[in-house]
Amino acid sequence: MPPVTRRLLLGAAIAAPALARAQPRFPDRPISLIVPFPPGGTTDVVLRALAEGASRHLGQQVVVENKPGAANTLGPQQVARARPDGYLVTQLPASAVRIQFLQRMPYDTLRDFTPLLHVSGYTFGAVAKAGRFPGGWADVVAEAKRRPGVITVGNTGANGTPHVAMMELAQREGVEFNHVSFRGDADGTQAILGGHLDIMTGGSGLGAMVDGGQAQWLHVWTPQRLRRWPDAPTLVELGHPSMVITSPFGIVAPAGLDPAITRVLHDGFAAAMREPGFTAALDRYDMVADYKDSAGYAAFLRELVAREQQTIERLNLRTG
Repeated sequence: MPPVTRRLLLGAAIAAPALARAQPRFPDRPISLIVPFPPGGTTDVVLRALAEGASRHLGQQVVVENKPGAANTLGPQQVARARPDGYLVTQLPASAVRIQFLQRMPYDTLRDFTPLLHVSGYTFGAVAKAGRFPGGWADVVAEAKRRPGVITVGNTGANGTPHVAMMELAQREGVEFNHVSFRGDADGTQAILGGHLDIMTGGSGLGAMVDGGQAQWLHVWTPQRLRRWPDAPTLVELGHPSMVITSPFGIVAPAGLDPAITRVLHDGFAAAMREPGFTAALDRYDMVADYKDSAGYAAFLRELVAREQQTIERLNLRTG
């Protein structure tokens, strides 16, 4: 081997460890987690508990940034165009997957994200003012058939999961409802209590009215009855075995993320899902952990995209 070549190889061998040492450890600064919902709500509380646990396991603070609006798509929009360095991640709600098939969006779920892990889903259901439907859901269906389009059903946003689920249920029951959108559960709650709305759909926070004797659950959308409200029937029990609706969500990073960084982030958030603080936050809202690793979450997103496309076509959903 020529002397020049030997010197070059020797120099490279000496330099390699130094270069390796020069690479910064990930993470070496705080990580931003976008929550595309307002502060103080169910999603915010649950993901702040997750971020707190992940901060301990990652050795850097995971900072929650609330960015509500635009049908819960502001986080996915920002992350889709961000640098894939692992320092910006977002919750990916099911509604953000659905809306890309209803209007032009600056991201594609399967192309523009690196799935990190699946986290959970929400506990949803429908309530009515106490005494409004004494026979429960059977009374709702009977009245809706007598008076098509008269019963008002509230939701927290057009084409959100509660709205789409009730459209699906109405189609299956052969009835028609008058759907009304509110800014949040609180507004719908006031409308129910004031007698201005027949049914309100949304998260388990609606159960506060049930606990206070002011409302009744017509049904919940979980696989089994809830421990907290054992008298509330599931849609499965009411004759709709495929209607288990939780609006699943996970955490994603920009596409093209280094696999090593993907593993670090996955491991940090996965460890946080096992911590008591996160479990307590889920219990507070009657939610259940639904962990899927990065590969499992990627496969799940492919299935979710296909289902959402089919639902939109079947229900003829439109924007607005």
